[in-house]
Amino acid sequence: MLYRANLQGTGMTKIAFFGHDAADAAIRRRVVALQADGIAVTGFMMRRRAPLAQEWINIDLGETRDGAFVQRIRQVFRGARIAAKAADELRSADVIYARNLDMLACAFLAKRHAGLSTPVIYECLDIHRLLCRKDPVGWTLRAFEGWLLKKCRALIVSSPAFVREHFDRYYSGGPKVFLVENRLTGGADYGDRGVGNKAQEAGKLRIGWVGNLRCRRSLDLLCSVAGQFGTQVEIRLHGVVAKLEIPDFDEKISRHPNVSFHGRYRSPEDLSEIYKGLDVVWSGDFMEAGLNSVWLLPNRIYEGGYFRTPAIAPAGTETGNWVEHRACGFTLEEPLEKSLPTLIGDLLDDPTRIRGYSCVLGELPEETFVQPLGFLRQVITQIIGAKVPS
Repeated sequence: MLYRANLQGTGMTKIAFFGHDAADAAIRRRVVALQADGIAVTGFMMRRRAPLAQEWINIDLGETRDGAFVQRIRQVFRGARIAAKAADELRSADVIYARNLDMLACAFLAKRHAGLSTPVIYECLDIHRLLCRKDPVGWTLRAFEGWLLKKCRALIVSSPAFVREHFDRYYSGGPKVFLVENRLTGGADYGDRGVGNKAQEAGKLRIGWVGNLRCRRSLDLLCSVAGQFGTQVEIRLHGVVAKLEIPDFDEKISRHPNVSFHGRYRSPEDLSEIYKGLDVVWSGDFMEAGLNSVWLLPNRIYEGGYFRTPAIAPAGTETGNWVEHRACGFTLEEPLEKSLPTLIGDLLDDPTRIRGYSCVLGELPEETFVQPLGFLRQVITQIIGAKVPS
């Protein structure tokens, strides 16, 4: 069952935040949101790259590499001992906040080494495909996750589908589950929402793919559109590329002069400029097709929604359902290799549908896209006051 936080009460709280990559934009967003709500955060984080910005005290738990699972497992043990040496910082925390399964394991090991009884929160923003396998590997990992879950004070998820399709399916008697969507951080100045800048010129279309660029099929679809429509379409890519998933990323985009890659960006500082340059935002993901990719709710639907940039999403996914429920964007049936070019052609001929959805987005309550100030504080306060699991 999902619980929603009651926005009541106040109080200073200290959190020890265990994260897999101090440079990850999503981790920075969460830490900044916690700080905006008056929560003191000390990071206990590994790293995969140098951060663009870091506004918190951080205990470096060592370096890991994308896809290097054996090395990451070893680093969990090393990182736990490093964290335990910072016992004073750990001991001062009211709660330990662990993002992703490997960091949850690291947090419990650190807690054990330091001899602490601090409650632990597990935040899950992706269900890794290994956890969904129907073989001994999947069974073992789910048993491990279930064992750790029973020790947690609460579970935070970014999509209700994670509860329906994974946690309710495999685990019973676990901790309370709270929904904390990937909305923009409250209290920040995001600038003009982009009124009137969408698809003003017929015969031209700017399509964005923003965030974690990890899906080969998405890139292939967008490159195909770029090749088919030429100078009528511009594809703009912003974010971090998962080179393990798309090792030929640079080669693919180099074939298309109307595809541009703008690299990493800062959130919220760069969002206004990014979305002002887009008419629609691609919101499909197939890296874990049929599983996590169907269940997730990505940052880009909230970012794009705030800046009145309609999403294009595959029908039958949680993202597609989110868009359809609010009647604020485009959903496409399979095969996308046919339906996406058809939609692009229609929008080039008649951009009024983009302007219509942009107006719908502008009329939705701002909290649809922006997390209210105080929301996370209330979630954490309720969790700390919850009954300790047996």
